[in-house]
Amino acid sequence: MRRDIPPLDEVRRITQKKRDAWWTVLLVDPVATPLVRLTAMRTRITPNQITWGAFILGLGSAVLFWLGDWRWLIAGAVVYHLSFILDCMDGKVARLTGQGSVFGAWLDFVFDRIRVMVCGVALMAGQYERTGDELYIWLALAVVGLDTLRYINSLEIFKIRHSMRKQIKERVKEARRAENEAELAFMEDLLRDNPEADIEQDLQKARSAQGIAEAAPQPAPQVVDLHQEFRSRFPVYLRTRSFLLRHRIRTHLISGIEFQMGVFMIGPLVDQVLWATVVSGALLLLFELAIIYKLLLSTRDFTRTIDSFAERGRRAAAA
Repeated sequence: MRRDIPPLDEVRRITQKKRDAWWTVLLVDPVATPLVRLTAMRTRITPNQITWGAFILGLGSAVLFWLGDWRWLIAGAVVYHLSFILDCMDGKVARLTGQGSVFGAWLDFVFDRIRVMVCGVALMAGQYERTGDELYIWLALAVVGLDTLRYINSLEIFKIRHSMRKQIKERVKEARRAENEAELAFMEDLLRDNPEADIEQDLQKARSAQGIAEAAPQPAPQVVDLHQEFRSRFPVYLRTRSFLLRHRIRTHLISGIEFQMGVFMIGPLVDQVLWATVVSGALLLLFELAIIYKLLLSTRDFTRTIDSFAERGRRAAAA
């Protein structure tokens, strides 16, 4: 038995993400985190082995879904949730024991996509055989397509945001070399690190600090807010986001995780696979469109920020 594993509170701090899906925070972490500590203390199980276990359980739930009857649907839902708990444990064990790897992250992602695809096809095939309704064939395609859309969209938005931040940092470095300006901070990072903050008050302090910095020998960090237009259009978002962050819940309330749970947990448990899938898919699309709209407004803030650096450079050249 390993004796270097810290107490449960410290394990929570090390292994739990600062922001996560509400399903994970409320229904998975309270079970997964103690199991992670027990697993790390008393076994030699590696994160990759846990990933394989989650995948095999996921395939088992697919078999139960394919049998179609409501009793098997309930069993399949329970097994699927156990599979998801294991799926959340592998990353936590990796963070706790330092056994994480790039290949392990790849394996986890690929197995997740295969599990959703196989379970989606099996679930809808079982319901088609049970009812003869051809709509379930289209629902199988919809489940696989929406899951793929969610993760492709997430990856592309991450790449675009990373590119915008990189370009702004490069402009700041150029400006700093030319004008000896302050360091850069992004508003979204400040909010993530300090969800208790009063946003408007902090913005005012940042602006005041920048004003003082013009006369002070050591300037304050410059804050770049790439979500300024979105916040101005939806002021309630700030309060909602701060509240959710205090409870480790991300504002993307219907993501791939909640979509999966709606299709593979709620639908089978209440024997309403069709409607649970339709509602979960519609909510997922709604939140994806909201994220795309937020990205659109963010690109406008990005353009204004880049233009401000260009204007500053022209003023400096003229001076």
